[in-house]
Amino acid sequence: MATRAPGRRRPLAIIAAVLALAIVAPLPALAAGRASTDPATSSDARKAYTLDLSARGDFVAQTTFVQCVGASMQMMLNMIRARDDRTTRTQRSLQSLARTLSGSRPDGSQRKGASVRGWTSGLNTLSAGPYRTVGEPTLQTALKLAAKAMRATGRPVGLLVWRGRHAWVMAGFTATADPRLTDDFKVTRVIVMDPLYPHGSTVWGPSPRPREALAVSVLGRQFVPRSTRNFQAGGGQSTTNAWSQSLSGQYVIVMPYTPVTVPLRHRG
Repeated sequence: MATRAPGRRRPLAIIAAVLALAIVAPLPALAAGRASTDPATSSDARKAYTLDLSARGDFVAQTTFVQCVGASMQMMLNMIRARDDRTTRTQRSLQSLARTLSGSRPDGSQRKGASVRGWTSGLNTLSAGPYRTVGEPTLQTALKLAAKAMRATGRPVGLLVWRGRHAWVMAGFTATADPRLTDDFKVTRVIVMDPLYPHGSTVWGPSPRPREALAVSVLGRQFVPRSTRNFQAGGGQSTTNAWSQSLSGQYVIVMPYTPVTVPLRHRG
């Protein structure tokens, strides 16, 4: 089963605008072809499932070698908003926003690019979320969480690759079953966009083509756990650095989520 998001001026993108960090009612289903609200049959749950939120015009290359976060934000916004914006000016503005929201580096050195913290906060500031940063211990658990989030919200996911040194966008996936119908599934392929394309890395390998569907084993050559080398044991860390350390050694994603309203209980 393949699902694509409903069209704005084309059939592959979605519109989402949620106030940053607001607690609101659960969002309605955004992706076209979602399963109905009727209970799923066992045969439905066993069918392979593909979701692709991207379109040809969504990809943008980073304009400098340090603007991977700004370019990734730009691609994600292209998938979320009604129109594509591929301008250098917008990318520079997004990079500046993410860098401002990044906080200090864990090792105290001057930051040249933007952090995953700034990436997440930037999307929320622009009402593209809500998004949050999550670390998972294994590649498959991170991808399953990402697939479930994409299926529930119809929005793309950010991948922190190269041990935390580079940003990619996860635009879609193929799984052994629909993540909305069951937890018993595996992600088998991931549709990605690397803003550094076509340059790649002499260390990590070539950049995938925009919107290329990679086998998980291939993705895992570049999407690896975040580095631990910049963290030191002991006290005296800032709140920002303590937050960063919690993601050390994890597969890190920037994932959308649906807020849940929790009713207040009044004393009788």
